Amino acid sequence: MFNVVLYQPEIPPNTGNLMRLTVNTGCRLHLIHPLGFDVDDSRLRRAGLDYREFAEVRHHANFESFLDAVQPTRVYAFTQYGEQLFTEVGYWSGDALLFGPESVGLPKEILEHKAVAGRLRIPIAPGGRSLNLANAAAVAVYEAWRQHGFRVIEAPL
Repeated sequence: MFNVVLYQPEIPPNTGNLMRLTVNTGCRLHLIHPLGFDVDDSRLRRAGLDYREFAEVRHHANFESFLDAVQPTRVYAFTQYGEQLFTEVGYWSGDALLFGPESVGLPKEILEHKAVAGRLRIPIAPGGRSLNLANAAAVAVYEAWRQHGFRVIEAPL
């Protein structure tokens, strides 16, 4: 189905929550190192509940190794500076939905990487600053999945 990609995530509960999300939507979760936490962090375990054992989580040393290993159909980078709304894209199975670290977002070199097919944004009300990483990823995954009639193309583990 879709690849949810966290570039250098910093907050363990977000990653735990996304383990739950990916299991429940038939997606894969990719973590691009370095991580801002240990994968055995108690906060990650608590947020992931028993879904951790069912989540398909792959670790990658850097963005290039992710691209080489996964060869995603397309990569969409989510950023508050995106030129296009996330709802204006027709998502394909195998697409990668890429999110940056919670404190700073995706760096310029990733946003401008030749593999990035588009920079997408999720709108927020005036005066708002940002969405929680897990919430933003959930919004994106559910839109992509909705476009496919909520069919699970590849069964979750």
